[in-house]
Amino acid sequence: MAKRLKNHTLDQYLDVLSQKRPTPGGGSAAALTGACGAALLSMVANYSLGKSDSQAVERRLQSNLKKSEEIRQRLTELVDLDADAYMKVVKARKGTKAEQRAAQRAAEKVPLEVGRLCYKAVQLAPYLVEKGNKYLIADVEIAVEMLASAYKSALILQDQS
Repeated sequence: MAKRLKNHTLDQYLDVLSQKRPTPGGGSAAALTGACGAALLSMVANYSLGKSDSQAVERRLQSNLKKSEEIRQRLTELVDLDADAYMKVVKARKGTKAEQRAAQRAAEKVPLEVGRLCYKAVQLAPYLVEKGNKYLIADVEIAVEMLASAYKSALILQDQS
């Protein structure tokens, strides 16, 4: 079995992405971009924890961290799931129309999930701006931009199908 994309080093992933191969492609890259955005939100939450005198703020920061980590982990899984789904589309081109449609429908689910997860992650940002480490607001902004890019990429892939 081939090495999972999520287990590649950054250089290895980028090398594979740049090759003349059907996968990984834009969907995988979108999932990775979203995972990076979620990871930045986690970083800000981690730096912000333990700095407030308010237990309510600390609980909310902990909750944001848990959510951003769950989103990051799922987006990381989708890096590979997108590639797997697209390879099934490629293989189905030699099959019947019904097999082609089934593979296409299955592949469409991945960018839909990427978009939903990115939307959920962006909802965590305002609280981090308000109550998080004030020196990391730029990191929150960059996270939002990465998540927005991944979201838009997912929309492009949905429109394409």
